Amino acid sequence: MRHLKSGRKLGMPKSHRDSMLANLATSILDKERIITTVAKAKEARSVVERLITFGKKGGLNSIRQAGKTITDKTLLHKLFSDIAPSFKEREGGYTRIIKLGERKGDNALMAIIELTGRGGEEIARLRKKRK
Repeated sequence: MRHLKSGRKLGMPKSHRDSMLANLATSILDKERIITTVAKAKEARSVVERLITFGKKGGLNSIRQAGKTITDKTLLHKLFSDIAPSFKEREGGYTRIIKLGERKGDNALMAIIELTGRGGEEIARLRKKRK
């Protein structure tokens, strides 16, 4: 029984799932917007928000904790010097998930996951184009 177990399995073993979520989080912080499935976006949101919280705290321990997930040094520097300070006055909700519709091949629900407040003018255009 899965009583009080949180998170989705996403049809893969734990090591694969952890690597995939770390890669999704790295892509989101790098490009600030990616298109993925809704289930993966909802799982990646928790990883990204935790990393941004580490960035807001600052300090050596927070850098090491974030470095467990983000292996790219330049992206780690971008997180602590550029992304996290832009969310300094925000208490949470650093990401936004916008549903797009079904993917053609397998009918999977697709979504855009992006960082909030960092330029979202293209979203309305993408959403209209997908419909």
